[in-house]
Amino acid sequence: MARSINESGSSWVFPDGPLEEIASRCDVITAASLVGSCKFYHDSATQSVALPASQPFGMPCVLHTHQTEVPPAHNPFYRVHKFKQEGAQKDKQHDAKDRKGTLCQLTPLDRISSDAVIPDGGTGMWAGANGDWIALLGFPWNWELVNVYTGRRIPLPPISEFKSTPDKLVFESNDQHLQLLKIAICRVPTAASNYTSFSVLAIFNAAIAVLHCASSRWTVLDNQFLAYGYSDAIIHKGIVFAVTQTGEVYAWNQLSWGPLLISTAPIPPELDEQGRYNLGSWWLARSPDGSRLFLVHTWGVTDGRDYTGLVRILPAAATSEGRHGRTIRGYGKGLLGCEVYSMDTSQLMPPRPWRRIISLGSYSLFLGVNYPIIIPVEDGAEHDRPNMARSNSVYTSHHAVGLAYPPSPEICRFSLNSEDCTVGFQTNIRWTWRQVPLWLIPSFANARQWNLPSRHRLCRGGGDGHLEALTGDNINLIAAHLDVTYTVRLAACSRELYDMISKDEGKMHHWDEPCLLMPPPAYWFDEHWDVARTSRLHDTVYDLVPLDHPRRSVALPFMHDRKWLGANGDWIAAADHHEWCLVNVYTERHIPLPSLPDSKIDHSSFSYQPAYSFNWGPAIDLLKIVICQVPTKGGRYADYKLIALFDKTIFYLEGGGDWRMLEALTPAPDYPNYCDAIELRGHVFAVDETDGSTYFWDTANENLMLPFVIPPPVVDDQQYAWFLAPSADGKRLMIILTVNKIGIANAEVPPDIPYAANGLQLRQYPPVATYVFELDPLSTARAGDFLWRQVNSLSDHSLFLGLNYPIIANLKKRESKAPDGTLVPFRRKNCVYTAYRNIRYNQYPKILRCNLQPDEGETVGVISLPKDGWDSVRQAAMWFKPALNIARSVLPLKKQ
Repeated sequence: MARSINESGSSWVFPDGPLEEIASRCDVITAASLVGSCKFYHDSATQSVALPASQPFGMPCVLHTHQTEVPPAHNPFYRVHKFKQEGAQKDKQHDAKDRKGTLCQLTPLDRISSDAVIPDGGTGMWAGANGDWIALLGFPWNWELVNVYTGRRIPLPPISEFKSTPDKLVFESNDQHLQLLKIAICRVPTAASNYTSFSVLAIFNAAIAVLHCASSRWTVLDNQFLAYGYSDAIIHKGIVFAVTQTGEVYAWNQLSWGPLLISTAPIPPELDEQGRYNLGSWWLARSPDGSRLFLVHTWGVTDGRDYTGLVRILPAAATSEGRHGRTIRGYGKGLLGCEVYSMDTSQLMPPRPWRRIISLGSYSLFLGVNYPIIIPVEDGAEHDRPNMARSNSVYTSHHAVGLAYPPSPEICRFSLNSEDCTVGFQTNIRWTWRQVPLWLIPSFANARQWNLPSRHRLCRGGGDGHLEALTGDNINLIAAHLDVTYTVRLAACSRELYDMISKDEGKMHHWDEPCLLMPPPAYWFDEHWDVARTSRLHDTVYDLVPLDHPRRSVALPFMHDRKWLGANGDWIAAADHHEWCLVNVYTERHIPLPSLPDSKIDHSSFSYQPAYSFNWGPAIDLLKIVICQVPTKGGRYADYKLIALFDKTIFYLEGGGDWRMLEALTPAPDYPNYCDAIELRGHVFAVDETDGSTYFWDTANENLMLPFVIPPPVVDDQQYAWFLAPSADGKRLMIILTVNKIGIANAEVPPDIPYAANGLQLRQYPPVATYVFELDPLSTARAGDFLWRQVNSLSDHSLFLGLNYPIIANLKKRESKAPDGTLVPFRRKNCVYTAYRNIRYNQYPKILRCNLQPDEGETVGVISLPKDGWDSVRQAAMWFKPALNIARSVLPLKKQ
């Protein structure tokens, strides 16, 4: 695919091709929708080599419930669409239709699970699937066919012979209770038929109904011979076939005859004698060429039902291993099994016998609530272990919706090779009955049909072959899942895209708002680090969490095997085991930093962490890198100023030079105990945590003479956490004091309060003393009189302190109204927010909000992160302001 380089010559925008970069960071359903939005994107995707590697297109996947759902602000389907017909006539069916979406998980057989956002009907329940379409059940009789990529909905009429009940899956007919098992989409709607012609079967335990057109009525297929409930049904060569729970197969020709019992269960004698067939499921499918009818019987899969009087097979797993974030269990021979039979249905009176199929060749069957899928599957091996995706196999999921108990194992692979055992896995660690898992093959093969007729397109992209063809619909669609860094790259492609993204009508990105940059929840595991990593999508994708809005993801590829040490603006200071560096979050520009002077530091004392720990007489630990001045293009990226803050000493660096040690007056062993430092107006300031004394050096002096010492503003026995920050105008030095430890009587721990706005856990503590003082250090130094002045109010500003360079944010236009004494909204003006003070400090509680002028009854707000996961996380949460302005610096000089 073409490389995106704009007129200013910048190649960082999309180094690997714009569509590939965007699609690889969207969920798979959104990526397919984007690819199908216009001919240029579709042609680019079909020719792309890298895109299939980033998304599981064409792979059988299990679509199942996600633990969380998409908030409306993130939801690409949660907005109003108005489609206009020719002559300005409104399409009443689609006018002002709410499009809600559900965040789901898509689990390929041999990849880590990924997110998928599909349309939902609010309380809709999946009841079937085929190709691009799923069947959704609402109440009462709110049944729909929905295209997962375009959001098109086709309402299905009610079955007039059946009466609904409070349970959306239970109906009444002639005093008989009917349980809906699933909806089989036998023939999908197409643009060629104007989406009016299709074939659908509603399969109940004791009835089957068929529908061929949205404007027609359901036809209920009677069966006076039925003794046991139905299990599955399909349409094959225009004839409806249904199999019961005991293996009898019936057929109906809707135009002339039916029902016809064409066979009883072809049970092998060894299964019949043991009664195992009573524990199995029966399925119907078609041969790969569509000429023959398949009957599939699986047995040994158990659930929670009472099997009194039957021989119950308990499938104890013989082997298990963790792969791709899930546990795969193997079952010995004789515990679980599968048989496949075939029949030529060209003659049904009398019917021809079933023939046992011993091999499917290169094909595999995927059975469940979805319409049966039979596709060729390539065998392969990964790290000398066979893949879950195998040919000549039968894969099963749930056979019906609304099961009282999940099958165990939930997802099974039955191999028709006699030497292979059956394997299985579960989709969710904690079972939720929100949706039934079903098989889905993500694809954009039908994308050309999605855009016909054009007035029904969800994504109305242009066709001129440029990203500028993206419209508001496209932007909203991809912005719901595009991480922050790549949203900035998209905005840098053209002025049109920048304008659309900067407006941010959906409020998906909160530009210039202080957020927490932190590892995602998947990093906080109780299990071992190596085990936990297998379930993570990528270890360089982090969370950017606004205080009162849904979290966003941020991709930081340069953080692979690195630890961040500090941040300021768009830049992060990072280190691995070999070097320190500065990296721009958006452009990924990398600036290596010189090593500390060997004459001052012994680099070999801690070989396992040479970038973090050193030897200098006593052992010293790096606390953080303070980026006092960021590198700029005008300064050829060599105009940065840095402070390497250790617990007992400080080093200072200006771009193009070497590190210089800042020495203090204190002799050994009474070294200072530094906790924070900044550079202000050519001077370096560092505060001693022991008593709050502040040292400062004149950096203009090449010899860096001994520092001045500013006495602390408060002298008492209280232990404080000390921070330094510049004033809002950058002229004065501020020192901030918060109580180092907070708590309540009897060491009680307040309960965690889940905050739905961003998914964080909050706590409330009694008020603690928080002070802010300021002075003009240069004028007072000349006068020899250091007098701190207490700041009683920050006015419309708030301070955000921690590992990052201090952020002074104006929240006048952003603050949410909060009643007195309430915990949320969490973002407020005139507050001091503190996060991790350094890369090593495992403070607890982690993140505090202290109001300088608290309202009556207001408590200290605390963001509580897991305490036990600190060693696994390795990255301390810090404050970061996402900014879109960097995109303007590389925009073309004129509109394209």
